Amino acid sequence: MHRLPALLGAATLALSPIVAEARTVVVTAAHMIDVLAGRRVDNAQVVITDGKITAVGRRGDAVPAGAERIDLGERTLLPGLIDMHVHLTSDPRLSGYRGLEFTDNFATVVGVANAKKTLDAGFTTVRNVGSGNYDDVALKQGIEGGYVPGPRIVPAGYALGATGGHCDATEALPPSFAAVPNPSVADTPDGYRKLVRTMRKYGAEVIKICATGGVLSKRDSPGAQQMSLPEMQAVTAEAHMLGMRVAAHAHGTAGINDALRAGVDTIEHASLADAESFKLAREHGGWFSMDIYNDDYILAEGAKNGAFPESLEKERLIGRKQRETFRAAHAAGVKMVFGTDGGVYPNGDNARQFAKMVEWGMTPIEAIQAATKNAAEALNRSDVGAIAPGRYGDLIAVDGDPLADVRTLERVSFVMKGGEVDRDPR
Repeated sequence: MHRLPALLGAATLALSPIVAEARTVVVTAAHMIDVLAGRRVDNAQVVITDGKITAVGRRGDAVPAGAERIDLGERTLLPGLIDMHVHLTSDPRLSGYRGLEFTDNFATVVGVANAKKTLDAGFTTVRNVGSGNYDDVALKQGIEGGYVPGPRIVPAGYALGATGGHCDATEALPPSFAAVPNPSVADTPDGYRKLVRTMRKYGAEVIKICATGGVLSKRDSPGAQQMSLPEMQAVTAEAHMLGMRVAAHAHGTAGINDALRAGVDTIEHASLADAESFKLAREHGGWFSMDIYNDDYILAEGAKNGAFPESLEKERLIGRKQRETFRAAHAAGVKMVFGTDGGVYPNGDNARQFAKMVEWGMTPIEAIQAATKNAAEALNRSDVGAIAPGRYGDLIAVDGDPLADVRTLERVSFVMKGGEVDRDPR
C-alpha cells in the first residue's frame, strides 16, 4: 500500500510533457538599420528566442539568464535581405543550348550550390520565380529539412506562359520536340486556371506568368504581349482565391498594363512601362521588381556563356531603357521591391544591384527597404523583412555604414537565419 503514491507519482511524471528549454541568443553591434523607421540606431541589442526576435533594444538592456551572446563590435546590423526574383537552379554559364548537355535533374544540384552562395551573401529569403521539374520546391524541402543550407524559399514551380512564348521550354527547339511534356503552357483562361491549381498542388506558393516576350528566349520580342487580359484575369482570380500572389514577367507596355488591370501583384522587369503603367500600379497597388544590374553581366559575359545572339541584341536594345524606366517609376511613386533575376548572372552576387538602384534614383535607405520591409509586404509576410519582435531572427552585419556607402552590402561578414549563425567573422 505504501508503494501506491510513489507509483502514481511516477505515472504522472511519465505522462507529463517534456518541455525543452528555450534557446536564447543576444546579438549586439555598434549600429543597426531600422528599416521600418528608415534610420540608423546605435548600440543595438537584439534578443532571439527559439529562432524568433523577442526584443530589440540597446546594449546593456536586461537579457534572460544563460543567454548566448554574439558581439559584432563596430559592425552594422540589418535584417536578412530578400530577393524577390531569383532562379536558384539556373547557371548563366549554361546559356542558350548548353543546358541540354545535362540530365533533367542536374538543375537541382546547381540549386543546392546556389542556395548556399545566396545565403552567404546575406539573402535569407528569396522568391524563386520559375524552375523546371519543381526543383525549387525540392530545394525548399531540403533546406527546411536540414539537409542543405540555404535561404527561405517562396517557390513558383513552373513559370506559366503561352505556346511559343517566353515560358515555353521548347520555344527554341524544332517541331520534333512537340511530344515533350510541357506542363507550363496554356492558351485559354480555363487552361491557365488548371495550371494554377496544378502548381499549388505540387508545392508552389506564388504563381509566375509570362505576360510578354523576353530577352533570353530566342524567337520572341520582349515588347510583344503573349497572354490576353482574360487569361491574366483567370490566373489572378484563381491564385488569389487560393491565397497565392501572382508575379508577371512583363517587358512590353501593353502586357504590363493588362497585367496590372488583371490584378497581378508584382511586375517583373517592367522595362517599357509608361506613365499609364505608373498610374495603374498606384491605383491597383502593384509593385515593380526591376532587375537593373544584370544588364552589365549579360553584355559582358553572355556571348562566351552561350547566350543566343538574338538575346544579346535584345539586351542591347532594352537594358538602358529599363534603367531609365526604373528612375521614372521611382519618381512617379510606384512601389518598388528588390528583384535581381539571379541565375541570369551568378547567384550570390545579388547585392551588386543596390549600387545600381542608388545610381538610378533611390537613396540607400530606399534601396535597402526595397529588399526588406517592402519585399516582405509584397510577399504578404510579417515574419521577415525587419528587425522587430515576432519576426524571424534573420540578421546580417557589414563593416561600415550602408547608408553612406550601399556597396558595403556586397561584403556581408555575418549572416544569421532563424537564430542560427551561417557566417561569423569573429
